Amino acid sequence: MKIALLAMSGVRVKSDELRALGVSLPGFLERGQVIASLPSLGLLTLGGCTEEDVELGYFEHGDIQPEELVSRGFDLVAVSTFTAQALEAYEFTDRCRALGLPVAMGGLHVSMLPDEARDHADHVLLGDGEIVWPELLSDLRRGSARPLYDGRGRDFPLEKAPLPRYDLLDPERYNRITLQTTRSCPHACTFCASGVLLRGAYRKKPLDLVRRDLDAITSIWPRPFIELADDNTFVDKEWGKELLRAFLPYGLRWFTETDISVAEDEELLDLLRESGCRQVLIGLEDVDSRVVAELEDRPFKAGRVETAARAIRKIQEHGVSVNGCFVLGADHQDGATFRRIARFARDTGLAEVQVTLLTPFPGTPLRRRLAAEGRLLPGVDWGHYTLFDATFQPRLLTVRELEEGLAWLFQELYSAERVRERRRAFYSQSRQGARRRKRNGAKGILRTG
Repeated sequence: MKIALLAMSGVRVKSDELRALGVSLPGFLERGQVIASLPSLGLLTLGGCTEEDVELGYFEHGDIQPEELVSRGFDLVAVSTFTAQALEAYEFTDRCRALGLPVAMGGLHVSMLPDEARDHADHVLLGDGEIVWPELLSDLRRGSARPLYDGRGRDFPLEKAPLPRYDLLDPERYNRITLQTTRSCPHACTFCASGVLLRGAYRKKPLDLVRRDLDAITSIWPRPFIELADDNTFVDKEWGKELLRAFLPYGLRWFTETDISVAEDEELLDLLRESGCRQVLIGLEDVDSRVVAELEDRPFKAGRVETAARAIRKIQEHGVSVNGCFVLGADHQDGATFRRIARFARDTGLAEVQVTLLTPFPGTPLRRRLAAEGRLLPGVDWGHYTLFDATFQPRLLTVRELEEGLAWLFQELYSAERVRERRRAFYSQSRQGARRRKRNGAKGILRTG
């Protein structure tokens, strides 16, 4: 059997105004390039679940056409897609099927809308791929493959996590490599698409398997930049410290997503710095606690809004930059929101800022509520679900005011002057923290073990 793994990736903003701005805004443009350059860890993990006698090929959408897959003798193409790329994925899979090449589809969007996906695939895989992919392969060998494989509600134990097939990648193509150490997140944000699918038990990969993955990565990329494919790495801070100690011998540079409570643990912050963490991405959503409260099912972030500025400074004083993420379009946000966020970013010295539009992804509580209220914009297809294009009617703003506010924030936050200001502020905070640790006689984690 010969299987092609096809990844859909990249930022594709529909707004002409934002696309034009993105050409000259380094903060947004650089982040877009990073996203586009990340390989699909999900597909590489499926590769790790595949028997050795199956020949695999890994491709990015746009690098290969269905006709070439057929001419190269592939027996199946497996496609993983997010919502914004769903229509492009369907167009590709329809062409494959018209040529007689069977298609398997999975991923967040497909797991939320299986009936939609079944019109464009021979086999639809729902939930954790490590559960359903081997079942499909087994049935294909027997000639009894089914149209639907449903793994929802079954949590795959990370103790059994396979080694992703990093060896399928072109080493020259990717500037960051993905690695997963945890799965799920206990903070139930109403707009989080991955939180819907992965809202099972919070799972942590055993450290010996993390080392196995790192050994495989560093055998191909001697000095890789690692991006952890975790929704929230440091929910369990004691385990997180052991994870960082496991990172120490590798001399890594790395990035992850977590929540602002990391600032509450000094030892964890020291380990972040010593282990090579360059940046943590933290979902702040807004600096108004009313807005934050409306976006979570269970209180967590809203109670930390008042201390967020202090927490950001504390993290950055440890030499780890913070990428603060904000969303626009929530019910309590109005015309004052845009300047409030810009002022907070400037006053706190946030090293990086990510601003997106609140987006009602399939399966989320946010989408159910907006649909019930009749606020989803008519005629807006999945291609607009980019996080930068309006998809619903805000309560206190018009759609145009929301779009203009986002464009203004982009110009304010990502101008060359503002980017330089934030980076200078981060370096200043980092130096101040280093001087204070030196005065206090702090010893490096590496030296003390």
